[in-house]
Amino acid sequence: MFGITATPYDQKVYAEQLADFLPDTIVDIHVHLWELKAKEGYLSSANLVTWPDLVAPDCTYEDLMASYATMFPDKRVYPVLMAMPTCHLHIGNPYALEKAKQNRLPALYCIKPETPLEEIRQAFADGFCGVKPYLNYAPSYIPAKEIRIYDFITPAQFELMNELGGVVMLHISRDGRLADPVNIAQLMEIDQRYPNAKVIVAHIGRAYTPDSLGNAFDTLKHSKNLYFDFTATTYEPAITACIEAVGSKRLMFGSDMPITKMRMYRIIENGTYINVVPRGLYGDVSNDPHMRETDEENVTTFMYEELLAFKKSAEKLSLTREEITDIMCNNALRLFKMSI
Repeated sequence: MFGITATPYDQKVYAEQLADFLPDTIVDIHVHLWELKAKEGYLSSANLVTWPDLVAPDCTYEDLMASYATMFPDKRVYPVLMAMPTCHLHIGNPYALEKAKQNRLPALYCIKPETPLEEIRQAFADGFCGVKPYLNYAPSYIPAKEIRIYDFITPAQFELMNELGGVVMLHISRDGRLADPVNIAQLMEIDQRYPNAKVIVAHIGRAYTPDSLGNAFDTLKHSKNLYFDFTATTYEPAITACIEAVGSKRLMFGSDMPITKMRMYRIIENGTYINVVPRGLYGDVSNDPHMRETDEENVTTFMYEELLAFKKSAEKLSLTREEITDIMCNNALRLFKMSI
């Protein structure tokens, strides 16, 4: 699917609830680009959820910008680009950098724990400004429930990011997600040990439910250097807890495009999240515990659902226009040193 077609309901949601709330300029710090050839023959890890693969077989830069133009018809949107980490990185990384250079945008280099430091240095010399590690590259002998941050990005790689002042887009692992005590302890250690690395805890640590949020911010509020993005987060209490803990200068907007093209809304049952999607739109989803079908006609996009959650949080906290603009734009401009 190239771009996205807005439904009358999408247009109503945007016009009535989002157009006036969002600033004129938006920076999306969490975007994946890849061409079809980057996934040909790629064997994905059994540790990962599979439902995102139902949304889009690829996402070119042109596809991305066409989607933005439809979703945000009166805004300017600037993405931070990276490959999909579940693809052939030797194909995905150069494509992300090519499009970043052509359009004067930042790009992140997808890495594995075995990626040599010299290779990462060269990536920075070529134009990348940070790295994207991912849990699927942890050693295969480590059970999924036991993967720790240092299993998929090494201390030596963190040291290099600290030296270079590079960005680390960190998607944490473990069933407990942000609430997991090992994750909390390691995040606080990273915050203290690598103060010059610009570590972004993606998806607010995947805190999509009450259990995965827990009391994590009782500790993380003491961090000094960690950033967070609310990418693909529709759970408003997590956004609110993050802002209350670290303020409006350390939270940023990310979309996870093209995944947030998905038509869905999210519910929580038995401690897990479920994406409710139009019947038949994504094929047979009966065996996926995170998917459920509905016959409802008015289902908007994941993108809008995420932004509506942020709006709810902003209203609850009485955020100022400046604070909203910081989160949606200015914090990213400063962090990535963007000129737009």
